[in-house]
This record gives sequence, structure tokens and C-alpha cells, in this order.
Amino acid sequence: MPTSVKPNNGSAIEITTELTRIDLDRVHAWLARKSYWAGEMPREVLDRAVRGSLCFAAIEGHATIGFARVISDRATFAYVSDVFVDRERRGIGIAKRILAAIVAHPELQGLRLWLLATADAHGLYARHGFTALATPQRYMERRDGEVYRRTANARAAGPETP
Repeated sequence: MPTSVKPNNGSAIEITTELTRIDLDRVHAWLARKSYWAGEMPREVLDRAVRGSLCFAAIEGHATIGFARVISDRATFAYVSDVFVDRERRGIGIAKRILAAIVAHPELQGLRLWLLATADAHGLYARHGFTALATPQRYMERRDGEVYRRTANARAAGPETP
């Protein structure tokens, strides 16, 4: 169920999970062009990811100025992903508000495990209870950093002919 948290501190910034209010074109532009983790993510990949996630956005007026998504079974596990705040609006607590809304969301209570990956925002996440992996030797990954490029190249080449 979509939620929307109106500010009570005089700020005009609202945190929402209502997909119809989130400017996914802008989110895609941030992730595909400005993030270090999403590479050249195609728009259709973002659309599929959004459909399988609980998305949070910071809205100011009608503009989406921050975004995050949570991939979760809403029973035992959640992975926080794609956290982003517009460069011009950083430093005023928007990411903190998005994270506070995430950890307080009614569908994400009582989870056994939360995970995320970050290169540079450890302090932000620590404020919300995240720590380094207690047993990193138990975790494994399967990574394909070239999947978007290969997919784009295959599409550009067109269908194979016999």
C-alpha cells in the first residue's frame, strides 16, 4: 500500500511510496548517468526493478529530488538499493529522511536481515542501524558488470540470421 509522509518540520519535502508521483525518467537519468553502481542501466531494466521493489522518493513540489528502493519479501529480508539525492539538494538531510521512512515502513517491520552496499555513505546508514557484515565469509556474490553493455550490443546487432 502506498504511503506518503508529509513533513512536520516546515520543510516542503515529502517522502512517498506512491509510484505515480515519482518521476522515473529523472530517476533513470540519475542512475544511468550519474551513479557509480548502475552503469548504463537501460530504462526497461529500471522499470522491471521498480515493479519488484518498494520505492521511496523525496518530492518537493512536483519534483522528485531523491529516491531509494527496497527489494524485500516483506517477511524476513530487505536489500536497500539505488539511494540517490539530486546533487543540488544534498546536505540538507533528504537521504536521512528517506532512510528513516524506509526503516519505519509498516511492511518492513520485523525483518531478520537487511543488506545494502555502499562505497561512500557508511555514516548515513550507520545512523539507521547498519553495520559492517558480522560474518563476511558467509556471503558470496555473482556479479556481471557488463550485462547492460552486452544487452545493448546484442540489440544493436539485431536478430541473428541463419
